[in-house]
Order: sequence, then C-alpha cells, then structure tokens
Amino acid sequence: MNKYVFEDKTLNDAKEKALKELNINEENLIILSEKENKGLLKKSYVLEVSTIDDVILFIKKTLNEILKLMSIESNLEVRRRDNKIDIKIFSNNNSILIGKNGRNMKALQTIIRQIVKNYVPIKLMITIDVENYNDKRVRNLEYLAKNIAKEVANTKVETKLDNMNSFERRVIHNILSNNKYVYTISEGEEPNRHVIIKPREE
Repeated sequence: MNKYVFEDKTLNDAKEKALKELNINEENLIILSEKENKGLLKKSYVLEVSTIDDVILFIKKTLNEILKLMSIESNLEVRRRDNKIDIKIFSNNNSILIGKNGRNMKALQTIIRQIVKNYVPIKLMITIDVENYNDKRVRNLEYLAKNIAKEVANTKVETKLDNMNSFERRVIHNILSNNKYVYTISEGEEPNRHVIIKPREE
C-alpha cells in the first residue's frame, strides 16, 4: 500500500501539506502514524499517511492475488461511501467463491478486513459480494419475513425461523421493525442463533 511522509513545524502544518501535495480533501486522508522530531535548535512533526484511494487499490490488488492463486478469473467492482467500501466480484466460478450459505465469501471478507486492519488504523467497513449474492439473499429474506409475518398476524402463533448469521438476522429485524402486527426477537447462541416472529398483543 502506498505511504507518504510529510514533515513540518506543527502537526496541522504537516497535515495541510499532505492534503495540498496529494490534492485530496481531509475525508480521503488516512493518518498512519505521527512522530515528533526534537533537534538542538528546532523541533518538527512527521506524518506518515495514505489515502482511501490507495487503500482501495491495495484491496483490489490483494483480492486479485488471492483469486489468481485459486485459479479464478474475475472482475472487481468497487464502490465507496465515506468509510464503507463495497466490493462486488464477478468470476468464472461463483459457486466456489460463495460456498455453502455464503461461507466462503464471508471467509474471504474476513481475511481482507484483517489484512487492511493491519495497515490502516481507522475503522473501515468492507463488504464483499459475489455476483450480487447478498442482494439476492436480502430479497429472499424480505419475501420470507413478510410472508411469515402475515401468517403470524393471522394465526397469533409465533414462528421460529432457521438459524441465521448476524447479517441475515439484522435483515429480518429491519424489515419487520415497523410492522403493526408482529415483532421479532433473536434467541440462542452462535452459530445456532435464530429469529422468532411473535404476534403483538392487541
């Protein structure tokens, strides 16, 4: 990952120099480290920085290297909003990358997050999706949640859903959060945690 070093009389001056020379705004600047240099006659401050764009390039390079080792041909599409980086992978072997219930995809996401965390001190939310698997999964969960919610509202009998990961449970909770007739709770311990859809008392 590209790193840049800037030195000036104060930390703020060093940061302003970085912003000017890199031609970026403060939102795109990542401060990796800062150090005070004390001399006999003067002192200065040294900043080591990178940029969000450099982090994205680093992620793409790392992912491409991993996929190449897996003998998978792929194209990456990256979108960034504030500190959230969304990566979509389109490959010649999506089933391997996704894995059962998205496990391989989630493992790949965890690896990339950890690698970036080792270099970047700020919190970045990195998500990986293969061939829109997450988008399709969300649509399926929405359909499931609404149908079961209707049934629970009509029968007044609660329904326990299958075990789900935290992402899937959050989708169910969000979809039904404003429902007038049912509400949701999570129960159980990982990896056997699940959502229960319950009827509201009239």
